[in-house]
Amino acid sequence: MVKAVTATSLTTRARSSAPAIFALALSALWAPPSHAADPDILWSIVHDRCVPEQVRRHTPGPCAAVNIAKGYAIYKDRVGVSQFLLIPTARISGIEDPVLLAQRAPTYWQHAWNARHNVIAKVGRRLDRSYLSLAVNSAFGRSQKQLHIHIDCVAPWVQSALAVHATEIGETWSRFPIPLAGHVYRARRIAALNRPGTDPFRLAADGIPGARANMAQESLMVTGATFPDGTHGFFVLETQADPLKGNRGSAEELQDHDCVIARRSR
Repeated sequence: MVKAVTATSLTTRARSSAPAIFALALSALWAPPSHAADPDILWSIVHDRCVPEQVRRHTPGPCAAVNIAKGYAIYKDRVGVSQFLLIPTARISGIEDPVLLAQRAPTYWQHAWNARHNVIAKVGRRLDRSYLSLAVNSAFGRSQKQLHIHIDCVAPWVQSALAVHATEIGETWSRFPIPLAGHVYRARRIAALNRPGTDPFRLAADGIPGARANMAQESLMVTGATFPDGTHGFFVLETQADPLKGNRGSAEELQDHDCVIARRSR
């Protein structure tokens, strides 16, 4: 178990070695969550069970769906009432994997958004697009070694914050006006997830200084949006793992796996 780093201990050690402080903070903050007994469990479920079942019997096995042609599976996560995961059928480590920035990389975000009907079915009522979200955690805010996109409801307070500040979110990255979950986020809007230049992975890599060289620290959330002019699109939120500021880089913190926001729907 990694011990917490206290202000007193950091102050004392700072007198001897600043690099040691940073290393200690890294180990304390970026240790994998304790429940991550098997960091390859998602890969094993998809690769060893869902895909073979789909190929042999034309059923997705323990997954909700498997699309061999487009290279992904949809799996109901054990956490939450309505959380699903999009998991590539190819071995992709996470947000830092270079394949995600390739010219013809799969449009995983669009596929994940298309799978939102699974969330809606679980809560049993129609949900406004602004109530639904997708999230990918940084390498330091996840427990698995296989890329997965969390598909679930957005936290009500996040949806409200986005509605209040919608006119302040433009078509380029800018700092979101207020902290979210106590962390600094950047935000921008996009019209679609599957058009050239709109893939959130590439938007972060190309639009945020230093991100391409440090994608492991990046974390992204996408939520459906209806813009002030009435058109539909998406808000993209980005944060970076920062050990000294207590930020694991886990945009999943902006989701609500109990889907409390569904109670607003009729």
